[in-house]
Amino acid sequence: MMACVAARELADGEVVFVGIGLPNLACNLARRTHAPNLVLIYESGAVGATPSRLPVSIGDPALVTGSLMVCGMADVFQLFLQNGRIEVGFLGGAQVDRRGNINTTVIGDYKKPKVRLPGSGGAAEIAIHAQRILIVSKVSPRAFPERVDFLTSPGDRVAKVITDKGVLERDAQSGELVLASLYPGVEVKDVQVGWKLRSRAQLGRVEPPSSIELQLLREVLDPQRLYLGS
Repeated sequence: MMACVAARELADGEVVFVGIGLPNLACNLARRTHAPNLVLIYESGAVGATPSRLPVSIGDPALVTGSLMVCGMADVFQLFLQNGRIEVGFLGGAQVDRRGNINTTVIGDYKKPKVRLPGSGGAAEIAIHAQRILIVSKVSPRAFPERVDFLTSPGDRVAKVITDKGVLERDAQSGELVLASLYPGVEVKDVQVGWKLRSRAQLGRVEPPSSIELQLLREVLDPQRLYLGS
């Protein structure tokens, strides 16, 4: 469901900075359905990638074949991202707060953390320079506190947060995330975060995956097929 909703957020022809995991699945699903001209850019240096199968990492050889360009990581960040050419960036994190700020650094106090996380990587750069940010993350009060323990990536450009219950989006007046739509069978009370989450006056209902989307996810893009040899 999350992969389908994220895929539907992408318009044909957009330039997308792809992340591994659900964003990778979503982008390749969109390219095979409504957005065949999606320009996929991977951090490793594959620009305009058209993988014949779901790549398992940013260094997957499938990203090179048929791509428009293969360059160094520095070129991806300097020539494309910092130059304002990335229209959509996907991000995730251990914590996302009410303003879309992301924490991928520490849980707890920075000097004596409960958990030390991987850090920013390229996330802060993407959050600052991509024109629109989409976050994909399962929702819970722990993962969505009122305020992040450490601000790794600013949430100013976060447009939507795609969760396993529904979609949050930025309110134009308050700048905070609000509940915009729910998945089938989910009610407002099921979306639990660490603050008093407001809802749109008219909540949308997200359409379930179509038969074509399900077929592609199960028979073409299922990452387990790579390991099972099918």
